[in-house]
Amino acid sequence: MKKILILNGPNLNLLGVREPGIYGNEGFDSYLQVLNKRFPSLEIAYFQSNVEGELINKLHEVGFSYDGIVLNAGAYTHTSVAIADAIKAIKTPVIEVHISNVFAREEFRHHSFLSPVCKGCICGFGLKSYDLALTSFLD
Repeated sequence: MKKILILNGPNLNLLGVREPGIYGNEGFDSYLQVLNKRFPSLEIAYFQSNVEGELINKLHEVGFSYDGIVLNAGAYTHTSVAIADAIKAIKTPVIEVHISNVFAREEFRHHSFLSPVCKGCICGFGLKSYDLALTSFLD
């Protein structure tokens, strides 16, 4: 069974209440239950933090032992060279995920420090973006 970490960054603990027009009405904890049922062949771990260093520590912790990481770094996507360096330093492939279509939003969201060091990037499909990323680890 493949071990996959879903790693969510700042403000994603507020899914379901934060800007529902952009992020929807469902909280991530309930969606995680859906993902676990939908992907029984994957062992899915979950971690969320609003703190950049904690995200980096988690990447270091699992980045040599897990089979994949699904990362929604939130706004750190557009600002964090440190998270990009952490992704470059580990062996585990990382898929960058965004709930919204970042290219249809403010211009500062159009640049990602993470995309060049990730295996791929999925954005704009709501919470289904996580499904698509997990599916990429099934092969």
